[in-house]
Amino acid sequence: MSAVRALFFDVFGTVVDWRSSISEFGAAMATAENWKLQIDWTEFAEAWRAEYAPSMVEVKSGRRPYARLDILHRENLDRIIPRFGLDGLDESQRQALNLAWHKLNPWADSVPGLTRLKRQFILATMSNGNTALMVNMAKHAGLPWDCILGAEPAQHYKPDPETYLTGADWLNLPPSECMMVAAHNSDLAAARALGFKTAFIARPTEYGPAQAADLAAAEAWDFIAGSMTELADQLHCA
Repeated sequence: MSAVRALFFDVFGTVVDWRSSISEFGAAMATAENWKLQIDWTEFAEAWRAEYAPSMVEVKSGRRPYARLDILHRENLDRIIPRFGLDGLDESQRQALNLAWHKLNPWADSVPGLTRLKRQFILATMSNGNTALMVNMAKHAGLPWDCILGAEPAQHYKPDPETYLTGADWLNLPPSECMMVAAHNSDLAAARALGFKTAFIARPTEYGPAQAADLAAAEAWDFIAGSMTELADQLHCA
């Protein structure tokens, strides 16, 4: 692995815990604004995330021009709000709630592991999150990225090849000197098909106790770890 110079990271689910973070953000906002509603905020977080992949279909198909994930998140929020009795939220409240995705908390091992990996490798995002979202999240969570790459620089969403290849190109590196790190087997498969090395980080509770997919590595990836710190151990990062 001495040829690998840059590690690219999926962020939602791999580095940060979106499910608990969105749930906690919504509950805190409801308390602060004294909303008189009984909402299962974990169910709300899951419902919002469930709109994520379908909302990108029109962009991936070419039927819709690239739109930042912040825009898609807001459209998805407006779509699910009636299900939870939140129709009365005004524009400023909806904008504030949409920014929950900018304030996701990291898994406990993420920052310690990334800090160690950064001593030896370039660390970059390879996320569908837009640049402002990724920068704000990094500030909130203390994520030590060297650069923000992924969907917005490429104007494509994963798993489109352009997303991964633009990241490598912007760092002036061939794919063989890049490694994709993700908790999702499909993400790693798309990157490996382009020549990236691969590392799987198990996040078996990303979707809660009922999670059925990505519980373990589905293929013989270059590295398979149970945490970010374990990956740092495997890559001999002090």
